[in-house]
Amino acid sequence: MALHGFATTEFQLVLLRRMADFRPELVEQAVHRLGSSRAELREANKRWQAMVRSSRFPRGAHRYTAVLGPPQATFPRRIGDLTCTAQQWALPLWPELSFEVLLGPEENGSPIWNEWLVRAAGAPPPALRTLADLTPWSCVVSDVAMAFPSAVPREGSAPTRWQLDFTAPDPSGLPRSCTADFTWGLLQEVRVNEPG
Repeated sequence: MALHGFATTEFQLVLLRRMADFRPELVEQAVHRLGSSRAELREANKRWQAMVRSSRFPRGAHRYTAVLGPPQATFPRRIGDLTCTAQQWALPLWPELSFEVLLGPEENGSPIWNEWLVRAAGAPPPALRTLADLTPWSCVVSDVAMAFPSAVPREGSAPTRWQLDFTAPDPSGLPRSCTADFTWGLLQEVRVNEPG
């Protein structure tokens, strides 16, 4: 399915554009795997920004079905006292992940609460034991939060970015205070917070 030539490949380029601020070398490799160019990445992002600002472009989760087709999975999810709806799509670049849109209650018009990459159903999370295991693009927010229960979420510097503060052992076993940066839910980098 495509919306005026904008479909899964172009959407993946949009995700990559935001990741290029952290990991240009990984983005370059991914763009090549998609058979695309840097110019096509920039053009896809430009078109997406224009579409989401257009009054004629579908709102809410409908914008994703317009470019990605029907979700592969739709299911309820409880968050505190509220029941919301999760919709997920597979993306070829990240076969072990799904792109997830979390929708608020229908009585409130089903607003989008979150949109990011998550671990796909049935895909085992990576073994995250020390900081050495936390390599770029190896895991998503929930993987790190489960591996290191001390993790505290924080807002990132842009709507598509998230951070987790947590403590994890370095390769020698010494506990270190860290901050992980994610774009679209995918790990980009981990910084050790030096004391002082």
